[in-house]
Amino acid sequence: MTDAALKLASSMATRELLAALVAQYQQDSGQAVTAEAAGGVEVARRVEQGEQFDVVVLAANAIDKLAGAGHVVAGSRVDLVHSGVAIAVRKGARQWPVNNEAEVRAAVLAAHSLGFSTGPSGVYLEQLFQRWGVLDIVRPRIVVPPPGVPVGSLVATGQAELGFQQLSELMNLQGIDLLGPLPPEIQTLTVFSGGICAASKRRDAAAALLAFMASANVAELKRQHGMDPAG
Repeated sequence: MTDAALKLASSMATRELLAALVAQYQQDSGQAVTAEAAGGVEVARRVEQGEQFDVVVLAANAIDKLAGAGHVVAGSRVDLVHSGVAIAVRKGARQWPVNNEAEVRAAVLAAHSLGFSTGPSGVYLEQLFQRWGVLDIVRPRIVVPPPGVPVGSLVATGQAELGFQQLSELMNLQGIDLLGPLPPEIQTLTVFSGGICAASKRRDAAAALLAFMASANVAELKRQHGMDPAG
């Protein structure tokens, strides 16, 4: 492998997938890549401060905001995956039916505590609860984990009776049972995209990594990690 590793930063939702993609890319290309993940807001802040990353992967709107402010190279955004939200309970706990909107609403009202993140899925859920007219009722029950801590860990320890997060973040956690994805009528898909950081001194190499991560050759790997290819 080449000596100088490319530096990749992402939010937690794509951490497992990007680790697998990076491993494949290093094997195929011989280019070393180091990847780290943190809360999306934290990653964006570090990119804004000019930290020496080559590629950043966040929700598409966050990439656009960074590009608009000159922290991501204009025109470098590449959409990578569509990611949906799933619902989980503690392992062995009550299995609420969540096959349609009415069943999910009933489960939300019945649960003693609800866990979701401050990321795109959490913003959407607050809007959904508001539309249902239940946000003020359930707000005291909402538990939000610290940045970078998965909602599933709160579910596993019983701090949240019902947890909502990207399927990719829930599917491999121990101590929880997946009830399933949000039903189609209320599902929300977040587009996660990559961009070349303005601080990168190796933009051609960064572009090659992004092209690999968007290629059809890794579509099945994305599905294995609970996401669908964006292309």
